[in-house]
Amino acid sequence: MSPVRPAPPRVALVSEHASPLADLGGPDAGGQNVYVAQLADHLALRGHDVTVYTRRDARDLPLEVTTAGGVKVVHVPAGPAMRVPKDELLPCMPEFGSFLANRWRAAPPDVVHAHFWMSGTAALAGARGLGIPVVQTYHALGTVKKRHQGSEDTSPPRRLAIEAAIGRACRRVLATCADEVAELIAMGVDRDRVSVVPCGVDPRHFAPVADIARAAAGPRRLLAVGRLVRRKGFDRAIAALAAVPDAELLIAGGPEADLLFAEPEAERLRKVAEEHSVADRVTLLGAVAHDRMPRLMSGADLVLSLPDYEPFGIVPIEAMACRTPVVATAVGGHLDTVVDGVTGALVPPADDPSHLAQVIVALLDDPERLARYGRAGRERVLAHYSWDRVADGVARVYSAVRASASLSGAVR
Repeated sequence: MSPVRPAPPRVALVSEHASPLADLGGPDAGGQNVYVAQLADHLALRGHDVTVYTRRDARDLPLEVTTAGGVKVVHVPAGPAMRVPKDELLPCMPEFGSFLANRWRAAPPDVVHAHFWMSGTAALAGARGLGIPVVQTYHALGTVKKRHQGSEDTSPPRRLAIEAAIGRACRRVLATCADEVAELIAMGVDRDRVSVVPCGVDPRHFAPVADIARAAAGPRRLLAVGRLVRRKGFDRAIAALAAVPDAELLIAGGPEADLLFAEPEAERLRKVAEEHSVADRVTLLGAVAHDRMPRLMSGADLVLSLPDYEPFGIVPIEAMACRTPVVATAVGGHLDTVVDGVTGALVPPADDPSHLAQVIVALLDDPERLARYGRAGRERVLAHYSWDRVADGVARVYSAVRASASLSGAVR
């Protein structure tokens, strides 16, 4: 008689505003969408039975979709069937949690992994009384956002208190970098219940494009990538460009190129470029398709990632995977991913443009160092930041919390 094979672990990923099926580039569509989609796919490849729960934000969405990789995506009816800014979704979470509770009473998952703080409220409500362990990934912390944005922070007033309560109530918090661990401890989360598993990148997609040949006499190329929001520091890159001769700056992100005229941040950046007399050397590309990004990154001499703060920061590891060195602000996940003097350079977030320009020029004037940093960056990504490695780390956390829950019998 053949041995009975154990049933695959049943994993529920709760991602209230960030669907793994969403088109990237919208105001609330970015790194979390990629993380949830990639994690779900790689867990499914390992034999996990994966269901993603995300809010229904359009009337024509079916209740359930199964992806080509075998991941079930459930569109939860919670709030209006239309796009709602994520900072306005908290009133929808009780309905979201009730939906999860009804589902999970009939067919409980082995572990729940909530993504973002509001997902944590819904996941804990859905799992209450069922003995299902809940893992929480915040992706961004309200304490950090409030510190940097102050009165411009549009988060609900109760966010900080709710995030702290989630950290105490869930079985384990899964942080993405060491800087986040310090924030969690300051919030009152027990260090023993925090695990660190970084975000990832697909090194097969983000890989050096070998056939790019740039004219030796052409301008050196700097590239910055991200949503067109003030905190990303694109203005910092533009100001530094004024003291970087024979260089151009490309900025990828925001709406499609033909819609940039209506984008307030794009207009502000154009004015910054005019003020620094570099408008002829700055190009706003608008949205760049995912499949074009490796070529764009491979064609740059340096990628600049200069946000005021960054919970993790996916752009540096995408650039490093393409063998392109990075100049990044020493914040958040950059402190883990970019090794100063090895894969690129770290600069203070409040760095003045002249010093930033000196760092850039010193790198551009040293092709051998650029090449060495590029090789080291690619090696670092392969060693630490592939989605395979991320999924392995997350799966180990799931196994640990399942074992802990079965031993303690605690309802969490």
